Amino acid sequence: MRITEVEPFLCFAGWRNWVLVKVTTDTGIIGWGEATLEMHERSVEAAVREVRGYLIGQDPFNIERLWEVMVRGDPWQGGPVRLSAASAVEAALWDIVGQALGTPIYNCLGGRYRDRIRCYANGWYFGSHHLDDLERRAVAMVEQGFDALKWNPFGLRLKSNPYDVTDARAARQNFREAVKCVAAVRRAVGDDVDLLIELHGKLAPYEAIAFMHAIEPYEPFFYEEPLPIENQDALARVHDAVRTPLAWGERRFTRHGFRALLEQETVDIIQPDICHAGGILEGKKIAAMADTWYVPIAPHNPNGPVSTAMCLQLAACVPNFLILELFVPDVSWREALLVEPLHLEKGYLHIPDGPGLGIRVNESVLAAHPYERVDAARVVAHGLAGY
Repeated sequence: MRITEVEPFLCFAGWRNWVLVKVTTDTGIIGWGEATLEMHERSVEAAVREVRGYLIGQDPFNIERLWEVMVRGDPWQGGPVRLSAASAVEAALWDIVGQALGTPIYNCLGGRYRDRIRCYANGWYFGSHHLDDLERRAVAMVEQGFDALKWNPFGLRLKSNPYDVTDARAARQNFREAVKCVAAVRRAVGDDVDLLIELHGKLAPYEAIAFMHAIEPYEPFFYEEPLPIENQDALARVHDAVRTPLAWGERRFTRHGFRALLEQETVDIIQPDICHAGGILEGKKIAAMADTWYVPIAPHNPNGPVSTAMCLQLAACVPNFLILELFVPDVSWREALLVEPLHLEKGYLHIPDGPGLGIRVNESVLAAHPYERVDAARVVAHGLAGY
């Protein structure tokens, strides 16, 4: 079996473009992967076309060697754009291998550890600007079966940049409003629903510590990316000052990007994004490394349904999997992109038992939603970047 084509597809999905990659073989078996990197879709598309030259004519079973060529063969050693392209191709190769062997990918990586995975809802709060509306939306998610909700409490009811510290009075008001936001959601959904607090890496250490102490009575499940990603020592300061678990890692790549984070024991939960961190097998290596520190993984997954299928194959065979991010339908046709939608029941996704990724992409739906340019300033202003 040989690879005959590698094609990127850009698909507009409301406020960003999903990037899918299709790998075709001379036997007719087709594999899919996802490389969505919001606001950098065209760059990823170009990167897929660049790695294509390494792949045509190659045996798709040689995944480790082809990964090394795509990632370490690059003189710049990856970066999010190149690694997103490589991650999608890697997943597509596993999809091909699984189909050729007639078995799910997880059976090639140690076998099934669990039958279903717990998910937390994200995106449910989009367009909400008042606490009463946010409460209604939170209750609606619980009624749909979710028992874990994530959102950024600094993003509600704010007319200015919630992280603008040039105006101390406005910053203090934003702080109080964010605390009220967490309290309101807890009051609305009760004590049996986990609240996951996202901060998009925007706070200073003293702000993060103060905010975490203020919302501790509402028992958040975890506290995600409170600081910018550059200074790990600052993260250690926050970690040592709070009781709630810290989650981190959506902007770390390959196992090497997680090594120091784990060695310094500055996070409690890691969040590799399988579409960017290196793909399914690299995700398993990251998870295995984290397990030596007894750290669970909660994959970052704000992307399309192919990304979710990739995460399911990893979660199926990783003992230290914790929970998976899942966007509630951000576009009405999300489920239609797959010929057979993934099975979500009461906040849990069932692991597909079909070969490869266990999915098939509906290319007619893909073609019906071609690329559209996204206003990056609008995305950033509304806090939609970096889920």
